[in-house]
Amino acid sequence: MSETADALKELEDELALVHLRGQWQGDPNRTTKVTESPKNGIRMEPVPSGVPHIWTWAQIEPLLAKSLHAMAESKTARRTLVMYNPGLARGATHTLVTAIQTIHPGEVAWVHRHTIAALRFVIQGGAGVTTVVDGEALVMEPYDLILTPCWTWHDHHNESGKPAIWLDALDVPLVHNLNQIFYEEPGAPAQNARDDPVGPSPLFRKTWDRGAGPERPLRYAWRDTLAQLERHAEEPGSPHDGIALEYVNGATGGSALPTIGCWIQMLPPGFQGTRHRHTSSAVYFVVGGEGATEFDDQTLDWRRHDTLAVPNWAWHRHVNRSSSEPAYLFSVNDIPILRAFGLYREEPEISQLQLDPLGPAP
Repeated sequence: MSETADALKELEDELALVHLRGQWQGDPNRTTKVTESPKNGIRMEPVPSGVPHIWTWAQIEPLLAKSLHAMAESKTARRTLVMYNPGLARGATHTLVTAIQTIHPGEVAWVHRHTIAALRFVIQGGAGVTTVVDGEALVMEPYDLILTPCWTWHDHHNESGKPAIWLDALDVPLVHNLNQIFYEEPGAPAQNARDDPVGPSPLFRKTWDRGAGPERPLRYAWRDTLAQLERHAEEPGSPHDGIALEYVNGATGGSALPTIGCWIQMLPPGFQGTRHRHTSSAVYFVVGGEGATEFDDQTLDWRRHDTLAVPNWAWHRHVNRSSSEPAYLFSVNDIPILRAFGLYREEPEISQLQLDPLGPAP
């Protein structure tokens, strides 16, 4: 080892003793891909966090049934099967947790609130199944989307004759990494729900309350969602995602939740999506149909009620294997977070979501 190398090694050892590092040593936590570009330049880009993975309904459904017997009551913990990505320490993606939750007929999942934003996409429900959010009772029909925004009181009730089942999605990894998790229980098992047959509307606001804005929607009924998909069915849609619609907050025009984007998409019969990648990660739930999502080194086949994780910056494309029936995919993503900081990118750069495409070097 040369004298210069010895001196540098000695310096690095001294830096380590006082918890410092030289920038030249590189960052051991950096997960980036470095490539050479023309004119002796370099380009660095993210390596996908986690791996593509599928949780099949054929695997989950019998385990849910067992959980109803093995955990007869849920007074101390939710009866929830949390999905974890094999390539991550926690979460379905590096920013999102997804899970399948079920409650018995006659059961109440106790009221609480937290700074974690969450949503429920209903798999099995009906007129007797409700979520109460800040006193507003929301019916949970199959494939309805129910929001429980940050710091809202919420509890779940099943007055039907069969177990209620839904997909949970939460921004736990993000809020945890920011060290911003707060949680409260009021002591009572449930809220007093308001008798409000009309419900709030984002189309109106109270003129006597100067601080009030339009009331945000908390429930997106599947019948309305499906009608909108069918309304656009003859349009060309996206070459990547087919007929893809975003659930929005009608009061602000923004995403359904500040930290979680929610999409619904219809892949027409025989749809062959083109490959793309984006800096956002996503988790897909198959509402209906069957098909596949193809990645660089693997293809994941999916069918009704399967759940699929797509890591950030991973090349992929969706395929509808049926030549006669559409496929329907609900998904959650972290696009709102990335857009807020100007970090959302796509390749190819054809989406209107992209704020500032990565142009060529000068």
